[in-house]
Amino acid sequence: MPPKIKVCGLTRPHDVDAAIAAGADFIGFVRYAPSPRYVDDTQLAALAHRLPAHVTPVLLFVNATPLEVDAAVSLVPSAILQFHGDETPEDCAQYGRPHWKVARIPTAPGAEGFNLLQFVNTYPLADAILLDAKIEAYGGGGKTFDWTAFPWSQPELNAKRRLVLSGGLTPANVIDGIQTTCPWAVDVSSGVEQSKGVKDPVLMHAFCDAVRAAVAL
Repeated sequence: MPPKIKVCGLTRPHDVDAAIAAGADFIGFVRYAPSPRYVDDTQLAALAHRLPAHVTPVLLFVNATPLEVDAAVSLVPSAILQFHGDETPEDCAQYGRPHWKVARIPTAPGAEGFNLLQFVNTYPLADAILLDAKIEAYGGGGKTFDWTAFPWSQPELNAKRRLVLSGGLTPANVIDGIQTTCPWAVDVSSGVEQSKGVKDPVLMHAFCDAVRAAVAL
C-alpha cells in the first residue's frame, strides 16, 4: 500500500476540492496566526465543510492555548490535532483526541545528533509522529532534513509507530523520500504551491501520482 497523503496549508475552496480530487487522505488547516497559511474561524468552517467522509481534517497548532484548540475543534469535530510547537506529551493528550506530534529535525547533515527514537518514545500517546525540517518558522519552509540520518529499519520507528514524512517534499523528490524512510504517510505544503497558501492543482496531482507510483518501483 502506498503511504497516506496529507496536503497542508490550504486556504481556498477550490484548492481543497483539487486536493481531494488528486487523492489526499488528510487536509491540513493552519491555526497559527503568524503563518501566511492561517485560516480564521469562518474560513475553517467553510473549508472543512467541503471534505467528504473519507478525507480527514487536521488542525495544526503551535503552542496554542486550550481555549484556542477547543474553539477550533468545536468547528471541526472530526479533526485530528497536530502539535507543531513545544507541547509536552501532557499538553497533547489533554484533549483526549487523536493527535500527531511534530519532530523538528535539524537540516544539517546527520541531523546534528537529533535522537528520533527518544523523541518517538517521549510521545507514546501520539497517533503519529510527523518529521519536519527545523526552520526559524514552523513548517512550510520547503527545507528537507537528512533522510539517511536515522535507522528506519528499527521496529520502534516504523513497524510500531506511524511516521509522517514532511519537510521540503515535492513531486520530484517524494519517491526518493518514501523509498528511503518507508513512512506511513507523507505531508506536503510548499512543494505544491504557486505562492504561500495558494496551491497548484497540477502539482497536487503530480505529487499524489508520485506517491502512488513509489511502491511500484
